[in-house]
Amino acid sequence: MGGYTRYTRMQYNFGGIVPRGIKLLLISNSVIFVIYFLCFHAKISSLLWIFHFLSLIPDWVVLGALWQPFTYLFLHSPGGFGHILINMLMLWMFGSDLERDWGTRKFFNYYFVCGVGAGLLDVAARFALGGNTGVPTIGASGAIYGILLAFGLLYPNRTIYVMLMFPIPARIFVLIMGVIAFLSAVAGSGGDVAHYAHLGGMLFGYFYLRHRPAVLDIDWMGSYRRWQLRRARRRFEVYMHKRKGPDDKGPDDWVN
Repeated sequence: MGGYTRYTRMQYNFGGIVPRGIKLLLISNSVIFVIYFLCFHAKISSLLWIFHFLSLIPDWVVLGALWQPFTYLFLHSPGGFGHILINMLMLWMFGSDLERDWGTRKFFNYYFVCGVGAGLLDVAARFALGGNTGVPTIGASGAIYGILLAFGLLYPNRTIYVMLMFPIPARIFVLIMGVIAFLSAVAGSGGDVAHYAHLGGMLFGYFYLRHRPAVLDIDWMGSYRRWQLRRARRRFEVYMHKRKGPDDKGPDDWVN
């Protein structure tokens, strides 16, 4: 099946310990939501501007606000609890097995590829189709839709209970969600729901699973730590007079 492995475990288990990456996402999203919620209802305009600054605004992105396709993923509507509850529940339900099978680093790579890709498609669609490019988009739904896609591809025979009553295979559930996102985006329905972001999360997720670029599998933090270690070693060698310092003279790099 191309660039991914297909799993066929039949039982779906909501239990177990929450993986480390999922836990970090749940905590960070929840903490930021509580702060946003309190500032919104207390009408603290100075702090609300910060959240506006971190949301995804197409006009700002094209002018260089390149942090927004990342930061908007951690913001959820402060008007109520439904938005964040649904997203975090789906993150836990469908993301936990992915992280256990992939590991935290690969899961984070996939999560942010889907989320950032969803945001960029939302920006492009609003400019291309004449949408309101000054209205902010917030929420992790694009990344969540990418997780849904991966779950349906990797665990196609898992049973999903829609509305806790109607059992359907995961692959059918994901197909239905994808068709709904596509038709909603084409029809422009749903009011303030960013359907192109939902669709973008699935498209970028599919591309990642089928054609995963090697650069996305680089351990960036590990590479940074190794660079720090090499730099510290060079400084130590200079200090111990085993390597020529900036003020040393001589034709050779190394001195004895």
